[in-house]
Amino acid sequence: MSIIICPGIHDAELTKSFIAECLDHRTVDILVFPGQGALTLSAIHILQFLNDRLGDRVKSPVIFISFSAGVVGAIMAARKWELLGGNIKAFIAIDGWGVPLWGNFPIHRLSHDYFTHWSSALISNGQDNFYAEPPVEHLSIWRSPQTTQGWWVDSTEASAPVRTPLSAAEFLHLLLKRCQQPSPERAEAL
Repeated sequence: MSIIICPGIHDAELTKSFIAECLDHRTVDILVFPGQGALTLSAIHILQFLNDRLGDRVKSPVIFISFSAGVVGAIMAARKWELLGGNIKAFIAIDGWGVPLWGNFPIHRLSHDYFTHWSSALISNGQDNFYAEPPVEHLSIWRSPQTTQGWWVDSTEASAPVRTPLSAAEFLHLLLKRCQQPSPERAEAL
């Protein structure tokens, strides 16, 4: 499994901090899209990057994790990658405020405050989401997810969403663990 990281427009050190705190190089292949500035918005450049790195492994499962402006290019690239036959286990958008998120794969949002969480849900809502409480600065959720406390909102409950307290890093670890488990169809076949 590969994790595709699509950062926003910010210092590269923030992405290094995010990866160090949230991802385990021993269990997944981590591919960081190197585009800077406006290239973070370019689905074409992200697809080219994926093709260069995964070329003949298009069916290999991938997880997209994107941040801020990087969410724009990443969601378009993910949808196109899927059309090319790609296997997208999940799409995780961190503070992609105002970006409509649609796809035939699980989508999750993490937000730096309740307003961003609430207003993003008006456009499109993911299955399981997270928002920071108390609110943190926009870059903090990317730089320091381990210290960003908040709520996991499970929107799959029919009556009302269930909220569980945890950190943004804990929420990401739960999502990644879920993605690495065999799907029910595969488990039955085993």
